[in-house]
Amino acid sequence: MIDRYLLRYFLAVVDHGTFSRAAAHCNVSQPTLSVGIAKLERLLAAPLFVRSNQRVRLTDAGTRFLVHARRIESEFMAAAQAVVGSDRMPLLRIGWLGSVASHLLAPAVRTTAQAGHPIEMVEGSERELLGFLARGRIDVALSLVERGGDRFLEEPLMREGYALALPATHRLAAQDVIAAEDIGGEVMIVRRHCEVLSETSRHFTERGIRPHFAFRSTQDDRVLAMIGAGLGLTVMPQSHVAPDVVRPALAGFAVRRAVGLLYGAQAERWRDDPHPFLDAVRANLSIFGN
Repeated sequence: MIDRYLLRYFLAVVDHGTFSRAAAHCNVSQPTLSVGIAKLERLLAAPLFVRSNQRVRLTDAGTRFLVHARRIESEFMAAAQAVVGSDRMPLLRIGWLGSVASHLLAPAVRTTAQAGHPIEMVEGSERELLGFLARGRIDVALSLVERGGDRFLEEPLMREGYALALPATHRLAAQDVIAAEDIGGEVMIVRRHCEVLSETSRHFTERGIRPHFAFRSTQDDRVLAMIGAGLGLTVMPQSHVAPDVVRPALAGFAVRRAVGLLYGAQAERWRDDPHPFLDAVRANLSIFGN
């Protein structure tokens, strides 16, 4: 018989990457957690982790067991909730793509927090979020969809293009459309995590423009702050806004993206069952349309 605490130790190691961080998360000592994992491996008659000095990784047996461990822990939580008759929703773990604007999620977080429903948010790149979904680290990801994959259930919510982001005091700030040639001598900012970075670079280099870059960042809020302060300009999704930043179109740049929800195998029920957070995300992103 496998005790629940052994499952929780196992999942903590998977989610946190090392035995030391998993032990801290479970509020036990590292030797205690290690003994628990060893006991679980004896019960299953198979090693679950490949140990190293850095992050541990799952064995083939560990990968197969992970699917069942997630499901069992989810059922434990559902059973406990049913017994106590709580009106609270079960914990929803959400992945947040770094290039999705903060204001698209903030209303959903506020609605959920006011209702007292538990959520856990994890930020990451598109690749990281897909890995989190595959391992069951998160239930749902707000990320890019319609990318040609069929591994996860998708729910597209909005489509948007990309546009320039300029200081409101810029000499061209009043124009609705600006050609790359008109800003050839401008200082620019690089969004390192941008999913269309190669297309953006090609758009400028094909026009003979090789700008000077004053700042490189993976934090769009910082990028917007630096643009508003006059440091430079960039190209970013249209949904990113700030009071002191204007968003004219970049002539001839027609790249678009689809943003939506991706559901892990253990969380596909959230596609049809109402949840305050997901309902609020749907409502807010629908404002931006297609």
